[in-house]
Amino acid sequence: MRAIVGGMVAGVAVAAAPVEAQQAVPVDNEIVVTAQLREQKPIEVPIAVSALTGDQLDKLGLDEFEEAARFIPGFAVQNQSPNNPGFVIRGITSDSGTAYNEPRVSVFQDGVSISKSRGSYVELFDLQRLEVAKGPQSTLYGRGALIGAVNIVQNKADPSGYAGYVSGSYGNFDAWTAEAMLNAPLGEDMALRVSGRIRKGDGYVANLLGGKDYNSDDTRAGRATFHAGTGALSFDLIGNYQKDDPSGTSFKSIGYRPTDPATGAVLGDAGRNSGAALAPASGFEGGKPLGLDREVWGVTGLATLELGGGFTLTSITAYRKFDALEVFDADGISLPLLTAAEDARGKQTSQELRLRYEQGPLTAFVGGSFFHETGSQRTPTQFDEREVLARLAGALNGGGAIPGRAATDPAPAALFANTAFTGQLLQGVAAAYGVPLATAQAQAIAANLKSNHLETSTNYGRTTAFDIFGDASYKLSDQFELGAGLRWSHDDKTTRFTSAVLNGRSILGGFIGALSQPAATRTALLGALSVPGAASIPPSAAYPVPLFGLGAQPTANNGQVDSVDGKDDGFAWRLTARYSPSTTTSLYATYSRGRRPDVLTASAPSAPLGATRFSTLPAETVDSYEAGAKAELADRTLFVDGAVYYYHYENFQTTVQQGTLFVQANAGKARSYGFEGDLRWVPNDRVTLFATYAYNNSRFSTGAYKGNHFRLAPDNAASLGAILGVPIGPGRINFVPSVTYQSKVFFDDNNDRPDLQQVANGALVADNIQDEVQGGYALVNARLGYAFDNGLQIEGFVTNLLNKKYIKDAGNTGDALGMPTFIAGEPRFYGVRASFRFGGKK
Repeated sequence: MRAIVGGMVAGVAVAAAPVEAQQAVPVDNEIVVTAQLREQKPIEVPIAVSALTGDQLDKLGLDEFEEAARFIPGFAVQNQSPNNPGFVIRGITSDSGTAYNEPRVSVFQDGVSISKSRGSYVELFDLQRLEVAKGPQSTLYGRGALIGAVNIVQNKADPSGYAGYVSGSYGNFDAWTAEAMLNAPLGEDMALRVSGRIRKGDGYVANLLGGKDYNSDDTRAGRATFHAGTGALSFDLIGNYQKDDPSGTSFKSIGYRPTDPATGAVLGDAGRNSGAALAPASGFEGGKPLGLDREVWGVTGLATLELGGGFTLTSITAYRKFDALEVFDADGISLPLLTAAEDARGKQTSQELRLRYEQGPLTAFVGGSFFHETGSQRTPTQFDEREVLARLAGALNGGGAIPGRAATDPAPAALFANTAFTGQLLQGVAAAYGVPLATAQAQAIAANLKSNHLETSTNYGRTTAFDIFGDASYKLSDQFELGAGLRWSHDDKTTRFTSAVLNGRSILGGFIGALSQPAATRTALLGALSVPGAASIPPSAAYPVPLFGLGAQPTANNGQVDSVDGKDDGFAWRLTARYSPSTTTSLYATYSRGRRPDVLTASAPSAPLGATRFSTLPAETVDSYEAGAKAELADRTLFVDGAVYYYHYENFQTTVQQGTLFVQANAGKARSYGFEGDLRWVPNDRVTLFATYAYNNSRFSTGAYKGNHFRLAPDNAASLGAILGVPIGPGRINFVPSVTYQSKVFFDDNNDRPDLQQVANGALVADNIQDEVQGGYALVNARLGYAFDNGLQIEGFVTNLLNKKYIKDAGNTGDALGMPTFIAGEPRFYGVRASFRFGGKK
């Protein structure tokens, strides 16, 4: 793909951690990049990589990954919250929050991996460019780049002169943003640059219970960079910090209407994009409200030393840390049926050294890297067992206890405290198992059901990895070039797991477990569960009742930490060929093998106080075949790129839901093929027209999911727009219209098929409706402004001009209870923005 100054989608080819690739030079409508650790025109690079420059991000008002991705073919980003993004390249999604997970799409910040899902969504401000390399890129980007990599190239301190900017915007939903940057030389070849952004706004999904609306913005981010150079040595020190405190995510049920939990009064409708009535359970996580509290920071050192004789040594050193606690209403209704949270933490240290040689027809590099990461993911959950029972019995509306109440309207909370009512529900559930249950015993068990059953599980991961890699390209002639790369990776891994019930056994969990036992065992358990105070009686010889969980069973000793170690070695490689019939055309072909390392997974015991279920998912591999063409036509004003590809996957890993747990599994084989195209016309400095299109056919080839679409992978996606400018008076009027489109997407690999979501498949309640899908839709955006020659600019903007209603996610934890939840996409936003720049480039 290409990179055109003043164009829309600028494509470049970039190496994994190239300090040398962090300065792009505009030349005749084009950007010269050090794509393979040397300066090259994009047409010379045999890799499909797209990019948006910082200037283009600014002109289009793209300050988030989710927005920017719509203009990069083959790339998509789902943003549930800053804590839970999904990065998608050519149909492959990377979004798991488990500490032991291995990413499939790597995200880099100036060559440093920030791929752990809960720490990867960062603010896009004061950037040089955002790059997306598509296809297996392990030899260049290293671990986790199974099917591609994203690299955020930040602006560095510039010793050439003072520069700065300030900007502010305000719009509907009381949304405002303030941003600033100052670059200051400190002496000969030394400089300091500081920049930051504050972004706030009210939520766009109404909170029908009062309080903060859902899906708000509340982010503060800052960066400081220092540059120093002495002859052959160049050094950059970068520090990043980000804090996120948005309100709760709108996980809304569409099977039940929003109601007042105390009175049962209906407050709204069951529409996917309308207001929601959500609330955390009383006292959960110390009484924290719904929402996110996330902090991410890191320090990176980049150094380059020119050794002479064509040799250059590059070093990248980094330390990074994130902490994130998110509390969410997992059932999507106002009753405290299920409240959940995720407490994710991670630390990483990395060091990479690379020696590059460039002389004559040969350009090559060799290197090695060290990567050490530790992390944890704690997932507490709180159930109201009485309400969960009502859901299992299909009686959340009262089951006829409230005459005339619609099945879509949950009953007031007080009804579930009535043991006569919940006792009848227990009898109904038992009867479904063919077990008669006496009324007195049913009511005795019902009296023990807890309104606040609390349990938790935590997974831990530790990885120490060493990589050795090399890559070379050789020009056989002025027209023909061959390249090859190889990387060997070695991982030492440890996965640990613990789960526990925190306030006594689950009576409902024990009841459900008892119904499937032999008659003698069943009778004894039901009798024990009907003893007053059964939830809190410790297990003993006199009371041999296990500490049952409801969502997950506890490990030995109610919280013992189990552990397993593993090692993994493997190779990834690439072969490239490029032929240039002329200086304005280029044809290339690549074959590459991408590899995701073994994953040591962990899940809760199958029975109370049992052993953790560990398993090793074998390395996921993909063989990629790609061919592309690039051309500069019409006196280099028309730029056309295209690529076709085919992928074959082995040991394709997916996530399956078992009860309220998400478990990684091997789905076998899968395949993907597609086309990506990019066309730009830049006839003069007043007009840039752009269009992108991506077709991706990604399907499972074997197993229960055979024929299913990959999740979050539209078959078709496109963008179309213009950047128009007309000089008038002491400045220039700018108009930037655009439209983006994506076709139908499923939100889970099971494609919400009813046959895959029955109780027999692990769900607590069968989901028999295929509604967790978003049909194709288009979004229209526009910006109109006036830029003065002195650096002042004022503009108005609107996104989602037609106020298209769509969802960005569906399913989630509530799906296990037959209560899938839906997250609304952003409605129409509009506002004004003013900015002022001085000195050098942004």
